[in-house]
Amino acid sequence: MGPSMHRAVERMRAGGLVVYPTDTLYGIGADATNFDAVEALIRLRARDGAQPISVAVSSIEEIEPLAELGEEARSYVRTHLPGPYTILARPTLRARDRLAAPIVGTNPTIGIRVPDHPLARELAREIGGPITATSANLHGAPPVRSIAQARARFGSAAGYLDGPPHPSGAPSTLVDVTGTRPRIRSRP
Repeated sequence: MGPSMHRAVERMRAGGLVVYPTDTLYGIGADATNFDAVEALIRLRARDGAQPISVAVSSIEEIEPLAELGEEARSYVRTHLPGPYTILARPTLRARDRLAAPIVGTNPTIGIRVPDHPLARELAREIGGPITATSANLHGAPPVRSIAQARARFGSAAGYLDGPPHPSGAPSTLVDVTGTRPRIRSRP
């Protein structure tokens, strides 16, 4: 683990926020099991707390403990992840018990990503579980396109982790796997 990753992990473990690159956009991460950290994220982004927050995990094996997947959904996940997709699935009881309430609460689905970016996956792996995967922007504002833009927007309220490859700039595609067949809900 390099020094930048070490600082990001330490900040997140202490309940702080970290802007990090994904294959799609820069995300802003908090430990998804830490209620106070998730609440700080909601406040920083000036976001409605009732809106769902997706999470990122380091591998496809970490999805099923959090989400109910049928056979077709498992096949889709194995074929398309890691990649620029957010899987929308029903949360498991374990997810409801483990994740901060604003992430699952009374939401019928949970959004899960396995980004195709080594730093995003390493950050989730080092934290030891899901991290938030919401885009690094104020609610309703365009997403940041660089760490410099993120620093200008969030200042010392967040830590920063960056490295190649740079995000594509397009949001992830939402794929609903709550039915019998995966269904694209939106495209970038």
